[in-house]
Amino acid sequence: MTEIESALLVFFLLLASTGIGAIIRPLLPEEHKAQETVQLVQLVVGMLVTFAALVLGLLTASAKTVFDTTDNDVRAYAAAIIELDRAMRDYGADLDETRAVLRSYTAAAIASTWPAEPHPPGDYYPQVERSPHASGKLESRTLGELLDRGQRRVRSLQPADAYHRKLADNTATRFEQLIALRWKLIEEAHGTISYPFDRILVGWLLIIFLCFGLIAPRNALSLVTIMLGALSIASAVLVILDLDTPFTGPIMVHSQPMREALAYQSR
Repeated sequence: MTEIESALLVFFLLLASTGIGAIIRPLLPEEHKAQETVQLVQLVVGMLVTFAALVLGLLTASAKTVFDTTDNDVRAYAAAIIELDRAMRDYGADLDETRAVLRSYTAAAIASTWPAEPHPPGDYYPQVERSPHASGKLESRTLGELLDRGQRRVRSLQPADAYHRKLADNTATRFEQLIALRWKLIEEAHGTISYPFDRILVGWLLIIFLCFGLIAPRNALSLVTIMLGALSIASAVLVILDLDTPFTGPIMVHSQPMREALAYQSR
């Protein structure tokens, strides 16, 4: 289920919960509609609203932290690609083919990670398709094999002098760092929100809107107010889920750092 579908589901569940409360209200005995009972319901609703607001705020802050961390890691990943390409360029012609493999990897990674954006021009890289609703699954055997091939070529180098031995060691180290960063990004793309906890929060919200249906007067203004409240909660859920999955949904980590790395490799 995508982030938008989840938010819409929450919106309709909240409205349905309110409708159930409005249906139950006329069936209650008169003693259940006394002022003391209504005040007690309002106190409980206020307590639940406070808890829900705190949890929503914490989830928003946590999801924003995940998004910002992933964005910084993408920038660090692009910088690592540029530094690796520079190291191989300094080594000389023996690594020209490996540089071409790295450039092919960068273009394929851009095309598969951001499928809704224009793909890099050219046909020099493999077309690794990823569905826009892949829930952040960035791992690709094809892309991994490209990096492994380049790393094996660097490890098989036979430097002729001390200068090239130092460059070869530096390039091998940068390759290892690049692969480690790649796996870090793959893990970050999976999201961190605990779905059992998410369902508990939705349960609280359903209770709150059920109580709204029990105590709200039956008029157009009350209906519009409750609908706007449900829409606000659903939009908050959308933002939280979207920020927690940085490579899917309307809010995504920007591809510009990787495109700049590809442009540098193409010089």
